[in-house]
Amino acid sequence: MKKINIQGKDYVPVHERLMEFWKNNPSWSIRTELVEAPQGKVRFKACIYDENGTLRSTGHGEEKENSTFINKSSHVENCETSAIGRALGVLGIGIDTSLASYEEVANAMAHQEEQKEHPKQSFQDDREWITETQFANTIRRFNAGEKDVIDKVAD
Repeated sequence: MKKINIQGKDYVPVHERLMEFWKNNPSWSIRTELVEAPQGKVRFKACIYDENGTLRSTGHGEEKENSTFINKSSHVENCETSAIGRALGVLGIGIDTSLASYEEVANAMAHQEEQKEHPKQSFQDDREWITETQFANTIRRFNAGEKDVIDKVAD
């Protein structure tokens, strides 16, 4: 199976796992189910059954709408693909180094990059917003007794 290297680790894309699965198990089936779709999120379950209808593996996925570039338009499809990829991984398909597929790792890395570019913000006062890091540093300085921070907080 074709692998994609991300930061020194090889990951197998879901489409490669699927091709391997169907090649070796043409009479088996994959069934997906939308488990839950709370506001802005989606959860899928994928089940793989053998030719006798016996459940052989399951995989779950969860995605948040707009959390990554791909999830801006396709969070439902991306979630279903992740669930299938994990169910295939549970069967041992494409897991030389990790149960995660290329898609899952790439999605997680993109989410981390977006967090770096757009850090969460905390409210400081009516006039200005600060990042979580700035807020944590202010609290650290306050706890250390730095006078200028204490005077700002007291105002």
